[in-house]
Amino acid sequence: MTVPPDSQPSDARTDKPLPPPPPRLAFITVPLLIALFYNAFSLLTLPFAAPTLNDMLDMLGQGGTPVRLDEAQISLVLWISFALTAALILWLYFTRRAVLEGRAWGRVSTIVIAVLSLLALPFGPILGIIMLIGAFDRQVQAFTIR
Repeated sequence: MTVPPDSQPSDARTDKPLPPPPPRLAFITVPLLIALFYNAFSLLTLPFAAPTLNDMLDMLGQGGTPVRLDEAQISLVLWISFALTAALILWLYFTRRAVLEGRAWGRVSTIVIAVLSLLALPFGPILGIIMLIGAFDRQVQAFTIR
């Protein structure tokens, strides 16, 4: 079965055609895509972070007793970081997909991600503000009611 190229995508549950996406939907989807790629790159560089963990602890403990991690502790920290970063990547991916499909939970999840990204310096606040502008746009709110 082929779909004519001029037909619009439809909602799988109701077979009604989806309305065209509003222009400010890109205010949500582009920052989510940027965050997705940034965290994927971070996940790829995670194995190379092992030598720098003790160096960072030395810098933080200047003047006090130095804290050193042994190999098992470094491995545990890296595995926990891997699991949290992978979960974040999945959250970003499914949120972006839900927003593109017009799901209401995707918009709510975007607001949560945007507020949390306000704490991630230096680029997080910029992306968070852009996502919040897009999430509170009236046309985007009307698009994400499913």
